[in-house]
Amino acid sequence: MRKRDHNVLTNAASLLICGLLAGVVVAAAAFPAVAMSGLAAKAGAETFGALPKELTVARAPQISYLYAADGKTQLATMYDENRRDVKLADISPVMQKAIIAAEDHDFYKHNGVDLNGVARAFVNNQSAGADRQGASTLTMQYVRLAIAYSATHPADVVAATEDTSARKLREMRYALQIDKELSKDEILERYLNIAAFGNGAYGVYAASQVYFGKAPKNLKIEEAAMLAGLVKAPSSFDPTTKSGYPLAVDRRNYVIENMFEIGAITRQEADAAKATKLVVKDKRTPNGCVDTAEKGWGFFCDYLYRWWMGQETFGSTSYDRERRLKSGGYHIVTTLDPDAQRAADKAVRRAKKETAKEAAMVAVVEPGTGRVRALAVNRNFKLDDPKNPANKPHSDPKQRKKGKRGNYPNTVNPLLTGGDGITGYQGGSTFKIFTIVAALEKGIPLSYTINAPQTFRSEYIVERNSPAACPGTNLYCPQNSGKKAGGVQTMWSAFSASINTYFVPLQQQVGAENVVDVAKRLGIQFRASNDARFASNKDYAHDWGAFTLGVSQTTPLELANAYATLAADGKYCEPIPVQEIRDPEGKKLDIANPRCEKRISTDVARAAVDAARCPVGDSPANGSCGGSRTAANVRGIVKAPVAGKSGTTDSEKSAALVAMTKQYAVAGIMADPDWPQTNVKMGHNVPNGINPPVYETLRDAMKGKPRIDFEPPGKKISEGDQRSIPNVKCQPVETAKNRIEGAGFDAVVSDVKVPSSCPPGTAAGTSPDGRTIKGGVVTIQISSGGGAKPGTPGGQPTNPGRPPGRPRG
Repeated sequence: MRKRDHNVLTNAASLLICGLLAGVVVAAAAFPAVAMSGLAAKAGAETFGALPKELTVARAPQISYLYAADGKTQLATMYDENRRDVKLADISPVMQKAIIAAEDHDFYKHNGVDLNGVARAFVNNQSAGADRQGASTLTMQYVRLAIAYSATHPADVVAATEDTSARKLREMRYALQIDKELSKDEILERYLNIAAFGNGAYGVYAASQVYFGKAPKNLKIEEAAMLAGLVKAPSSFDPTTKSGYPLAVDRRNYVIENMFEIGAITRQEADAAKATKLVVKDKRTPNGCVDTAEKGWGFFCDYLYRWWMGQETFGSTSYDRERRLKSGGYHIVTTLDPDAQRAADKAVRRAKKETAKEAAMVAVVEPGTGRVRALAVNRNFKLDDPKNPANKPHSDPKQRKKGKRGNYPNTVNPLLTGGDGITGYQGGSTFKIFTIVAALEKGIPLSYTINAPQTFRSEYIVERNSPAACPGTNLYCPQNSGKKAGGVQTMWSAFSASINTYFVPLQQQVGAENVVDVAKRLGIQFRASNDARFASNKDYAHDWGAFTLGVSQTTPLELANAYATLAADGKYCEPIPVQEIRDPEGKKLDIANPRCEKRISTDVARAAVDAARCPVGDSPANGSCGGSRTAANVRGIVKAPVAGKSGTTDSEKSAALVAMTKQYAVAGIMADPDWPQTNVKMGHNVPNGINPPVYETLRDAMKGKPRIDFEPPGKKISEGDQRSIPNVKCQPVETAKNRIEGAGFDAVVSDVKVPSSCPPGTAAGTSPDGRTIKGGVVTIQISSGGGAKPGTPGGQPTNPGRPPGRPRG
């Protein structure tokens, strides 16, 4: 604070007179008969001199502003008190003059205490029937407000504002000190920033916005006069109410006349200002996530709020953290991409109406930073009104019978991010990517072949005779969708066609506990109690046979970030909703920086992404996708290199799709959050399924973005140890089988006979032919005779085990 030059004798006289007057004031309150005695004045002076001189002033609560990633688009505002400090230079001169005219004509003349005013008020207030007069200067009013905002206990707030002589004495003492330490302009600036103006507006900046929708530097005379008139009694002079409007006009005109009297404006200006009709906007500043700038952005805002509340940087308790957010005056640039968010909002609502039981949920994450670019769901972020409910009956029949309503179309539950009872939704076959990663880490290449039957008899133990068990046993027996045999598959082709009986034996080979570990490293939280029990114990996890098929629960955000980690060459980044936070002084906080670490090797991550290009219609760098793709149209719609995977659960109670480029990972899940065991089938690639919201969001988010290809994996991790397959054409089946197994392969005899130039019943050839991975499956095709079809050895299909190049899909 800057010291002001004061005359020593003047200051001493002020202290003495204030002390004497204080004694009179105190005595008058307690013993009116002796109020003017010398004893009373002496006692008051001594009491006044004993008061502390230093006033500790805490910053008054400041509004925090939340912006989208562009730093311009406002997302939301959060505050306990709607206030934003501004410099005096940014406040209209007429506003400065208006507050002086309304509250303290001699502001620039006295030393913080108006001695003439104190004496005048005392004499007036002793007169019977006279209206009570105050003698508080702007400086004293500032002291009173500053003490209240600096209080750490409710009782201190009461003491700072109660109508007692002791409070007046304290204000006088501090006002004299403040007036020595600060310039008049500094005191005026602080007062204008701390005063209350009603309708939730604190400080002149908020008041200008609420009542006139403009910055304080643009206030006109009549507007400034109205605001200045409010501070005396904001509720009584409230211009937004029918009863307060005429009082506000009278008070405004009173201030305008005072502005003329102190020479702040001319008579002509005063008359013109009083003749102007008072028009106020009555636009309260939005507060919190239920009142975001655009519909649908509340769920992202709520995610930021929950993230903030979990950061110890902002305080050791939840109370401290919330107070920092709502009172700290932060400038927060979030990670929300307005284009991606708007695209996602439109897409989920095209798929499902707000009143639908099904929740269509989409999350967008940026690979390499963890920045959450969008969170969208076909719900309104708001609490349902219990008096006039909009929510529909609960989708769970048991809850509906009890008269409960569902969480649609209105809810504040964190459907996309989890927490507060939201444990997530089954991810289905999207979880097969974790098995691929675990296998690659064990040295098993993408070209690894397994002969996938219709039903696989595993070694996993389940409840005897349960629907998942092999008939008459307690062994887990998964089947393929459609109950068809998968045949000989590689990771590329099995992932592309989502072959269950390829991934369960692959998981069994690498250890389910290792697959679960991969999921953990990629950010799956395992919030559901049963999931947590399996995931927290390696012995339990080892027996989790169905894990690779996505029976565990996850959220769209977790799923998007897991795949984003692979797109970022194995660099895991904690999902984060902020990219810059600055305090009121403009200091940048480090807490907004990405928090990343390497969790998967680069080569493994690139190989996993290579396999993930198949399901969504793209082509891998080294392998073949086979003839079936579960979401083949994504590549053509997004028009960029893409990778991802679709997934459904039994009876299609939930459906999921992940689609990603190098810049964005988009995950969508459709489920019923109120009733996970819904009897409604969740669709995929249909107009009201989950696929369109995912690929439409990715398509729109990629507009104007460069098309960056995924880096190809190394040859070894793709192809593995390739060996030559013996030529067994036209040999007896047993001979052919012995030769193939002797060469280190797993020989399988096909049940289907094919036309061949070889004698019927002999080996027509192998699939694959030429070369394949050591230990891989080699199928012996049986000749039916009749000659071979041209162009293929023994009439065999394209080799699924040998990389044939880079076909486009």
